[in-house]
Amino acid sequence: MSIFKKFLNTTVAGPLFALLLVVTIVSLTSPRFLMAQNLSNVSLQVSIVAIVAIGATLVILTGGIDLSPGSTVALVGCTLAILVKNMGLPLPVGIFLALLLGIGLGFINGFLCTYGKIPSFIVTLATMSIYRGLAFLITNGTPIFSVSPQLDPLFYGKLLNIPLPFYYVVFLYAITSLFLRNTIPGRAIYALGGNESAARLSGIRVNQNRLLAYVLAGLMAAIAGVLQTAWLDSGSPNYGAKLGLESIAAAVIGGASLVGGYGSMIASLVGALTVAVVQNGLNLQAVPASWQEITIGSVIILAVGLDMWRSNLGQGLNRVFRWSQSQSTEEKLPKP
Repeated sequence: MSIFKKFLNTTVAGPLFALLLVVTIVSLTSPRFLMAQNLSNVSLQVSIVAIVAIGATLVILTGGIDLSPGSTVALVGCTLAILVKNMGLPLPVGIFLALLLGIGLGFINGFLCTYGKIPSFIVTLATMSIYRGLAFLITNGTPIFSVSPQLDPLFYGKLLNIPLPFYYVVFLYAITSLFLRNTIPGRAIYALGGNESAARLSGIRVNQNRLLAYVLAGLMAAIAGVLQTAWLDSGSPNYGAKLGLESIAAAVIGGASLVGGYGSMIASLVGALTVAVVQNGLNLQAVPASWQEITIGSVIILAVGLDMWRSNLGQGLNRVFRWSQSQSTEEKLPKP
């Protein structure tokens, strides 16, 4: 019983219960959900959102927000397609340059937010438009198909009959969790999101660590862009249009606080799974795209609302718990 109580107090408990509830509802409404082929599809679909959600969580932990990863995914994918197919560079070289591009785009976001003193919402809203515009510019608005046959195994390959994207997600989340828990910069990211003034007075390099969070977010978006290109064997400026909101939704559903300083990578992964299961359930039910957009938007509002009302909800539940305890105590007292 004590173990169960300890689990309820962890950051992953709430998101996990939400995921189990969504899985139960989808399973009851669509028998095809639990089929092996569909579960394999879900694991592939969630990989890109989950990887982008790592970067979204890191930025949110600092008290910022990043709306640009979807556009970064599009620009990185288009750049990779041009480098490999049009310019004839070897695939490993193209991937390396694409990842460097993602790091550079993240650096631009972080530099403007940190040293430019521009609110992260404004910066990333602007770069979301700029990066996608650049993707349209370098491709003339035309998708680039059949990038390279070597890309296919990166996404569709299997190891021990498990899709490779599963391993990518597990590895990246494990590394990031260890980084946040066991390194000085990782703890500093939590500290500056919790109280920037106190972090600065404690000797933490606030600007450098905030910049690092955005750079890592750019790298995660670039990795997702490479996987997106491998998934569809093409690069297009239209890819990743909803990834920004989906990654933020995954982080918030996972319990990351939008004011910063509180969150868990494992919980964000659970949040990404929740988003993927909701989308998959809607697809299995053949729900029109318009209603899918409405549903996902409603989930985001609900998740953000729960985050903002978390303290009030907790206080209300505590009052109810104390009241129930007092009632049970009164019932046990001997009557005169």
